[in-house]
Amino acid sequence: MTQEHHVDKPQQRGRLRRFFGKEFFIFKRRIHWLLGDDDFAKVDREVQFNNVLIKHRSFLLRPLKDVDMYLQRNKVTNLKIAIGYLDKVVIKPGQTFSIWRLVGRPTKLKGYLEGMTLHNGKISKDTGGGLCQLGNLLYWMALHTPLTIKERWRHGFDVFPDVNRTIPFACGATLAYNYIDLQIANPTDKHFQIHLWLDEEYLNGEITCEVDLKTTYQIYETDHLIKHQWWGGYTRHNKIWKKTTTLADNCETEELVSENNAIMMYNPLIEG
Repeated sequence: MTQEHHVDKPQQRGRLRRFFGKEFFIFKRRIHWLLGDDDFAKVDREVQFNNVLIKHRSFLLRPLKDVDMYLQRNKVTNLKIAIGYLDKVVIKPGQTFSIWRLVGRPTKLKGYLEGMTLHNGKISKDTGGGLCQLGNLLYWMALHTPLTIKERWRHGFDVFPDVNRTIPFACGATLAYNYIDLQIANPTDKHFQIHLWLDEEYLNGEITCEVDLKTTYQIYETDHLIKHQWWGGYTRHNKIWKKTTTLADNCETEELVSENNAIMMYNPLIEG
């Protein structure tokens, strides 16, 4: 086994340690918001750009093994509330888009319901659960633009087999208020806008720009590998790449987006 693909068995921590650790990091992030010099993007519903760079959607209700469907239905409610804080956000030059800076803490008082969450690869439930679907969608769309990823946390566990997966493994972004965030920066001199909405079947999103960039983006996977670890479990690995093509001169550039390692919570020889 190569050291590159060596993954240690996850460590279990006590409930109190998890609680106080979480609250510490929440407080630390709030202090950063208060004292930091980041210029965060804001919603502007008066603005509308017509140049669509990327449009994507994902199923709202998807039957998952060992997951009660009421958690999926509650997730739809949670997504609807969160989208109300994010739809039509404009990312100006030099600004940073932050999910949690706009959405705030998901609470019952705001109308959030109990939804599915993951902890150490195990299915759980919590108020506001299911918002990771929003992080996954926004991250995938941002990769198809000249915007850059300032903060993104990958999923450390591969929980479900690749049933109806339409994008490469490890192209998502996990979320946990507020210290596990998705932040997207705008290093260009152009303005961008994020549009999000729900219909009966899908979470929908698009990123638009004030001008036609005449550029295409392709996200692809290489070096996919499933490894049997020394402690008995399986892990999954790959690399995600981004190819940018400028249409005016057909110039192509490639960059490595991420190298990913995840612990599989199912047996790849039986399921999938």
